[in-house]
Amino acid sequence: MKNLFATIKLLTVWVTLGPICGLVGIPWTLLTKDVTWLYWASMWITRAGIRASGVRVTRLGFDLIPTGRACIYMCNHVSNLDPPILVPIIPTRCSVMLKKELMSIPILGTAMKIGGFIPVERGTMPRRDAAQATVAAAGKAIADGLNLVVFPEGTRSLDGRLSTFKKGPFFLALQTGAIIVPVAISGTETMLPKGKSLIDPRTATVQMLAPIDPRNYLSREELMSAVRNAIAAALPEHMKPENCLT
Repeated sequence: MKNLFATIKLLTVWVTLGPICGLVGIPWTLLTKDVTWLYWASMWITRAGIRASGVRVTRLGFDLIPTGRACIYMCNHVSNLDPPILVPIIPTRCSVMLKKELMSIPILGTAMKIGGFIPVERGTMPRRDAAQATVAAAGKAIADGLNLVVFPEGTRSLDGRLSTFKKGPFFLALQTGAIIVPVAISGTETMLPKGKSLIDPRTATVQMLAPIDPRNYLSREELMSAVRNAIAAALPEHMKPENCLT
C-alpha cells in the first residue's frame, strides 16, 4: 500500500503542475527566446514529485564538479527514477539524451524540444543518419554551453549491476574535448527496478566522481574503460559488474 501511495503522490505532483508549467512556460519561452524559466521551473517540479513520493537523495562529491565549462555527466542506469533524481540536482542547465518516443508526449515533449533535449533512436542498429543527427545535436548543446547527461549503458540494467557501455558518448567526448564527470547512482535499483511500476521510497545516493579529461586518452576504448572503472569502483558490491574490469 505504501508503494502505491508513493507512486500516486509523485504522479499527482507531476500531472498537476507539469501541464501548468508547460502552458505558461512554453509561450513565455517562445516570446522571450529564453528557456531559463521553463527549465528551472520544470526541474523544481521534478524534484517536488520525487520528494512527495518519499524518496530522499544523498549527494556526494559535488565539490568535484568543474565550474565555468560544459561537462558530460555519464551515469550508470538502473531505474526510471535515475533521470528525475539526477538531472535537477546538477547545478547548471543540462541537455539530456533520451529515447525518441518521449518527445511525442503532449506538452512534455514540446518542452523538452525547446529545452534542447536530444532524442535518441533506440535499437541495436539505429539508422546512420539518425545517429549522426544525435551526435551533431549533442555537440551543438555542448558548444552552446550546456552540460550533457548520458547513460552510456543505453538502457536500464536488468539486475542492477553495471553493464557494458555504448561507444557513441565517448566518440562525442573525444570530438568535443568536454570533460567527463562520472556519476554513480545507487538505491534506485531497489526503489523502482526495471519491470516494476510502483515506487518503494527509500534513499538514493548520487556520487559525483573525479572528472576525466578525454584529451588524456589515446583511444575511445581507453577512455570508455577509465569511465566504467571509475563508476564501478564507486558502486556498492551488489551493483558492480560481474566481469572483471578492463
